[in-house]
Amino acid sequence: MARLRLAFMGSPDFAVPALRALHEAGHDIAAVYCQPPRPAGRGQAVRPCPVHAAAEGMGLPVRSPARLKRDEAEHAAFRALNLDVAVVAAYGLILPQAMLDAPHRGCLNIHASLLPRWRGAAPIQAAILAGDTETGITIMQMDAGLDTGAMLLRDAVPITPATTASDLHDALAAMGARLILRTLDEAPPAVAQPQEGATYAPKLTRDDGRIDWSREAAALDRQVRALNPWPGTFAILDGEVLKILAATPEAGQGPPGTVLDEALLVVATGCGALRLARIQAPGRAALPADAFLRGRKVPAGTRLG
Repeated sequence: MARLRLAFMGSPDFAVPALRALHEAGHDIAAVYCQPPRPAGRGQAVRPCPVHAAAEGMGLPVRSPARLKRDEAEHAAFRALNLDVAVVAAYGLILPQAMLDAPHRGCLNIHASLLPRWRGAAPIQAAILAGDTETGITIMQMDAGLDTGAMLLRDAVPITPATTASDLHDALAAMGARLILRTLDEAPPAVAQPQEGATYAPKLTRDDGRIDWSREAAALDRQVRALNPWPGTFAILDGEVLKILAATPEAGQGPPGTVLDEALLVVATGCGALRLARIQAPGRAALPADAFLRGRKVPAGTRLG
């Protein structure tokens, strides 16, 4: 494998395996770009993002500009790195054309879907929510569009009826690390994305996690799996927000949101029912449903919002 001079641009946990793989492969990582440190956790202490922390542990130089679009000094600093290529993985900032054009081989993105399906901010969650049976990683030559660049390498992973976003996140992060090394080594030809079949995965908010009991149980099961761990799914019981961490579709019918079986915490939906398997009350530890019910009665007929 030829040793390349590169910049790595990423922020969350998803990007860390690729950074480690590039470093261990001996590439010359001239700079690591990531989101600035921000308040996090209960104490809201200012913390670096996972890529920032990993890069510092490897002794790599880190840059964390708050914005890029009109920052001419940042553009000039990026050009001055004299890069062969830039590798981008869930960075969180849009690269202006001046930066896309600076590396000799351009900028390559590790995207967590089988493009052109699920362009955008939340492809892992979108694939589960839609009931897709597979997803994967696409290494893409970046252009000015939203995940519209030509494809270099792709690989797929199945989505089973039990797959959660956390499962997919870890599998795809590892796959992305493998594929970016192959891409840099093999320099595969670029293939334009087909326009047919393009879909978009918008950024998620906490409101996306609220359970609408009028929907069918299968869709709510996918919602719980897709939004685990963030933003999480929740329902309202007696004015309290309950986090629903795991659930299973069941047979049953009744007014949507009504508890049908108080021993198993089975709740009616618009079609079928949903058994709540793991729950977390405010300020409490997450519990299996049977342990939750030992400390709190939820009689049949109770309505959840």
